[in-house]
Amino acid sequence: MTIADRDALENLTVEVARLNDHRFIRVQNSYWRLVIFQFLRGLAFGLGSVIGATILVSLLAWWVSQFEFLPIVGDWASQIAKQIDLSQ
Repeated sequence: MTIADRDALENLTVEVARLNDHRFIRVQNSYWRLVIFQFLRGLAFGLGSVIGATILVSLLAWWVSQFEFLPIVGDWASQIAKQIDLSQ
């Protein structure tokens, strides 16, 4: 084994030790920490999805309610806009 090989092996050992000390790896090493982390991640994703969809649908319903020249869509969108106003 040459000196360059030894240095490379030593550097690799140091980097693997640094990787093992990383927070992500520590979470992955414990089953219960991983379950709790994934549960909280799922809650955050679900909450963000619901809030985003609510805002998007509200804006879309408001935008469609501005089209009063379309008889069916305009009436339907106006009713949705009234319901949104009543719920606030």
